[in-house]
Amino acid sequence: MLTIVILTKNEQVNLPGCLAAIPERYPIVIVDSGSTDNTVAIANSRGCRVYTNPWPGFAEQRNFAIKQCDINTPWILFVDADEIYPQSFYDWFESGMAVADSFDVLMVPSILYLRGKRLSHAPGYPIYHPRLVRRETVSFVRNHTGHGEAVINTCRIGYSAIPYEHYFYHGEIIEWMHKHVDKAAQEVQLQPTTGAVMTTRGRLSVLLGRSWVRVIARFLYHFVFRGGFLDGAAGLEFALMFTWYEATIYLQAKAGIQAR
Repeated sequence: MLTIVILTKNEQVNLPGCLAAIPERYPIVIVDSGSTDNTVAIANSRGCRVYTNPWPGFAEQRNFAIKQCDINTPWILFVDADEIYPQSFYDWFESGMAVADSFDVLMVPSILYLRGKRLSHAPGYPIYHPRLVRRETVSFVRNHTGHGEAVINTCRIGYSAIPYEHYFYHGEIIEWMHKHVDKAAQEVQLQPTTGAVMTTRGRLSVLLGRSWVRVIARFLYHFVFRGGFLDGAAGLEFALMFTWYEATIYLQAKAGIQAR
């Protein structure tokens, strides 16, 4: 009924915890984009089916999993290696709710953890992602940022009340900044993809365009308006990280730099 798909590259730190939280009765497919650490060995030790495909982007890699990895279950749950789904989510799925003919894509909310601390305010919840998909009717396209993914707008959308845990940052700031410089270049020009489902956040981001005002607004949004100060030092760190990211986008836009 359900296959779990995990996209990986050098995830030996995160993958064991991710796999441990997945009930053993579900088949797991790993789509690896060229790991040089023990990621593939860890996956093999759990009995996962491992496929390799050079990284083409989130949307394209998810489509590769749907079309090229010999998955025959009606449903696919996409789980990133730094994400953990609670048992209650699987209980809900097995109760029969997910097989009702009411949606093709389930948007699942996330709860973010920074250095292992739950951020209860700063990110600005709810944050939804298309995670549970009906294999035969769903495909992904790049979203307005150029690096994220969206589903085609012919899909029927449902919303989950059960969030997953996203352990997105463990303190590797230099690695995180290098990664997000490239992402920032992709966001210099926000271009909605024709035929894609857009979130409210996405529509607002496109509407605001690229302005230095966004840099200041980003900090105020996370730390003040969404109550990031209530998360203490972790809330401040989160707000500063994404204010830096917003500034990086602005500076690259001003310099006319775009992703190749």
